[in-house]
Amino acid sequence: MGKKPPSVNNLALSLQNSGIPHELLVEQARSAIAAGDWENMEERVEHLQRSFIQPVINATGVLLHTNLGRASWESPESNFSSNIEFDLASGNRGSRQTGIGNLFAQLCGAESAMVVNNCSSAVLLVLSALASGKGVAISRSELVEIGGSFRVPEILELSGANLVEVGTTNKTRLVDYQKAIDAHRDVAMSLKVHQSNYKIVGFTEEATVEELTSLDLPLVVDIGSGLLDSSCPWLSSGPPKWLAGEPAAKQTLLGGANLVTFSCDKLLGGPQAGIIAGKSDLIEKCLRHPFARVLRPGSHTLLSLQELAMRYLHRDGDGIPFWKMASLGFEELRIRAERMTAGEIVSVDSIPGGGTLPTVVIPSVGLKFSGDRSSELRRGFNGELPIIARVSDGDTYLDFRTVDPAHDEMIANALGNLD
Repeated sequence: MGKKPPSVNNLALSLQNSGIPHELLVEQARSAIAAGDWENMEERVEHLQRSFIQPVINATGVLLHTNLGRASWESPESNFSSNIEFDLASGNRGSRQTGIGNLFAQLCGAESAMVVNNCSSAVLLVLSALASGKGVAISRSELVEIGGSFRVPEILELSGANLVEVGTTNKTRLVDYQKAIDAHRDVAMSLKVHQSNYKIVGFTEEATVEELTSLDLPLVVDIGSGLLDSSCPWLSSGPPKWLAGEPAAKQTLLGGANLVTFSCDKLLGGPQAGIIAGKSDLIEKCLRHPFARVLRPGSHTLLSLQELAMRYLHRDGDGIPFWKMASLGFEELRIRAERMTAGEIVSVDSIPGGGTLPTVVIPSVGLKFSGDRSSELRRGFNGELPIIARVSDGDTYLDFRTVDPAHDEMIANALGNLD
């Protein structure tokens, strides 16, 4: 005769010190008893705890790891209300877009700017506000698929705009746009999409932003990755070599684009959001569209972006975690690795990640361990943060470029606990 299970309540109470709400423990206890697995209740609760969003240490070498939240950025902490839609000067209702829009207009060299909840939303809003029911000309080489299997043609369809394909996969010239516009009298916009997560090389040609401005149509450029200015004035050492050729918002607008759209949680280094910047009359049309309210960001996102914008305007690259870790010197990384008492010190290649700069690698320093130790590192030791490592060819690597130096002690403690 099998062992009699405990009551649901007693089983739940046995783990009340886990920090999990009693209601969730009861649910886990019922499932465990039903499966005859109550003796492993502690493991079930640990699995539940690990399913919640929590801080981790990114030691993968992927600077903008989508699965780890992309750009590392502190969340605003405040117990106060904010004047998100209140004008302190007049005492009247204000707009959540005014202050933040002015900051990003300044950073981009634009007439105006606004914020939505991500870059896909930015493109959707622009298409819906400016081209619904009309044609949008876009090169066949730029009909990209972004994360989660979402594709540019699907976003166009959702907006109500009509896709007008231009040129070929590897070659699209200015004359191809003109032919498409002549053949489709309802074309209201040209859309240029940066190939941020892939490259087409070899026998290729594309129309530049400057060339496309000769068309008698608004030109919208989705630069995606979120580089503000190709000169990187926030970095005392200037732009890194690996940024060469990456389109930037300021230069794209100077080149004649009417609007640019880009992500905030990639090369910009902030929270998830999307920016639309450019001509004020077009921004105003976007602001008046119903989607502007549907896609608006909340106060915590706007506070984070405001602080990020201030650091850019103060040219404080070291105050932006992404740029700080991207700029770390090889020797500094090597010294940190040498302070560890386990693992083999090796040269490794970090990558930007986040669907940006797909061919770029950044030299870095890491520790190598034989075999797959990633599961042990993910557990966290003695209540410290889980460490997310990279496994390659069956071995485990910790890349110090993506580890905050403040977390080096946690890394050392974890390595000391490895079997």
